[in-house]
Amino acid sequence: MADRVAKLASQRAVVIFGVSNCCMCHVVKTLFTEMGVSWMAHELDKDPHGKDVERALAGIVGRSPPVPAVFIGGRLVGTTDQVMTLHLGGQLVPLLRQAGALWL
Repeated sequence: MADRVAKLASQRAVVIFGVSNCCMCHVVKTLFTEMGVSWMAHELDKDPHGKDVERALAGIVGRSPPVPAVFIGGRLVGTTDQVMTLHLGGQLVPLLRQAGALWL
């Protein structure tokens, strides 16, 4: 299942694994949208293999529940905490540019 996660995570420059009713997932999606980033979401509660993906993500992220799990350029950035820390520290924009997710 970790192979499936890696494959899904590399489909776009920014991939967010979440669940449809997660407020922290919404926060991350809103941040990227307001930054002009095109992102892809995998809603685990709508995926027939969502529970398996969630277990694999928990092992990768190191916590349960593992959502939102944000991947940039196919690499795990982390959950909301890590994304916001990068953003506030001025490191998120360069990371997004490097991945080709942000042009400005």
